[in-house]
Order: sequence, then structure tokens, then C-alpha cells
Amino acid sequence: MRTKVRELAGRTAFVTGGASGIGLALGRALAEAGMQIMLADIEPAPLATGVESLKGIGPDVRGVVCDVADPGSVDHAAKMSFEAFGKVHLICNNAGVVSSGDIDNISLGEWRWVMDVNMMGVLHGIHAFLPHMRAHGEGGHILNTASMAGMLNRLGFSPYSASKFAVVSMSEGLATELKPLGIGVSVLCPGFVRTRIMESQRHRPQRYGAALTPDSKGAKNVTIAKLTELVNAGIDPANVARRAVSAIRNDELYVFTHLERRSELDARFAAILAAFDKRLVTE
Repeated sequence: MRTKVRELAGRTAFVTGGASGIGLALGRALAEAGMQIMLADIEPAPLATGVESLKGIGPDVRGVVCDVADPGSVDHAAKMSFEAFGKVHLICNNAGVVSSGDIDNISLGEWRWVMDVNMMGVLHGIHAFLPHMRAHGEGGHILNTASMAGMLNRLGFSPYSASKFAVVSMSEGLATELKPLGIGVSVLCPGFVRTRIMESQRHRPQRYGAALTPDSKGAKNVTIAKLTELVNAGIDPANVARRAVSAIRNDELYVFTHLERRSELDARFAAILAAFDKRLVTE
């Protein structure tokens, strides 16, 4: 069986959503661990700033513009990574966006955008890098960023929660299939973290239709304001990155950063188990 990634120094990581927030913090933590880093992001200027901020920390840090919702863009980023570093050992499918709007006014385009980035972006990363990782035979690891919203739905009928539940399920299935190959999988489920995710509309591609404006958010205005407040008061992305790096080294599947949310999970699981205890009623 191939060896999973435990010693990070001298190996290479690819990180999406790498220009800011958790992605940039992951890049920094992995560079400090001695890894070569390819940061990928849809925004060229912040990406260049992020790459520059990591110069001198690790052996080599580079950047590539990448739209994770576009499989061709991810394939191109993978090619650039192989050309720059040869072998890639760690894939961090981290890019994510959030949308707003109530049941009546959130558009199908908004659903497609969030699902394309948050769910399909993870799939595109796996599709582009996993065959390479299997072929080089040096082991590897895949880190998928989900959210506590992938374990607990507190956002109602939301594309964000739906996409993050999907990422958790994808990661669980992937872990089972890759374990015999010596490739580890972790799914990162943080709570509120100080990132720019509530500003996701700033880079929403036109192909999904008009971006939402403050007047088009309907009944969710108060909710969005509250979520923004919680994000701004969230934990430092560096703390999330340190926890993620530890999980990668120890080959942990589930990675949590907000332990105070455990009681909410206990309540959800208790309700599910209680439903199993109800007698089956037949006609």
C-alpha cells in the first residue's frame, strides 16, 4: 500500500480560494511546514498579493488564476502545477461562495453558481489531480472544505447548506475508496471564520445572470446582516489552517474547529435515531 502524506516538507500542495481567508491561511501554514505551494484563485490581483505575502516562507510559492466552476480552468491550473513542481501530493479544494435570498426570490442562476463552485469545484479538483496522485505512487491527501453548514442546516432552503452537505458526503465516499491506495481524505467543517465569504458576489461570473443587489435580497436582509456580523466576529483563519494541517498529518476524516457546536450535532443525531425507533406503520 502506498504511503499517506504525513511528512509535508519537500512535497507540493495545490490550494483553491488561495488569495484570502482560509485558503491563504492554508497556504501559509503549509509553506511553513516546508511544502511548495500553488495558490489558485479567480481574482488575479488578490492572488498576486497573496503569493507575494508568502514569499520567503516556504521553498517556493506560485499562483495560477483558476475558476473552480470551470473544469477546463481547473485542468489548466493542474497542468501549470505539474509543470512548475512535477508532482503534487496535497489537494485543498477550498474555494467557496455563499448566496442570499429567500425561497421565493433566489434565482436558479444563483443555485447553479453556488453548487458549481462549492460542490462541482471540489469534483473538478478531484478529477484534475487524483489520476496524477495515483500515478506518481508517493501517496497523497485531499482536503475538502465544507462547513458546519454541511452538518447542521441553520440556513433553511439554502444552496450553501445543500452544497456543503454534498461535500461532506463526497468526502466520506472518497475516503472509503482511496484508503486502500494510501491516499487520505479530510473534510474541514469550520463554523464562523473571519473571511470575505459574505462578499462572494464580487466575483460572480456573468454567465449566472445578474448579481444580487441589496434591494433584491428580499426577506433575507436581516439574516444576511446577522451572518455578516457573525463572520466578522469569527475565529482567525490561521487557527483553522493549523487544525487542518494537523488533521492532514494524522489522516483524520472529520475536521472541526468550533467544538461548542457539538451539542447541536448531538441534538440532530438524537432526532434521527429517535425516528428509527418509531414503529413502522403499514396499511
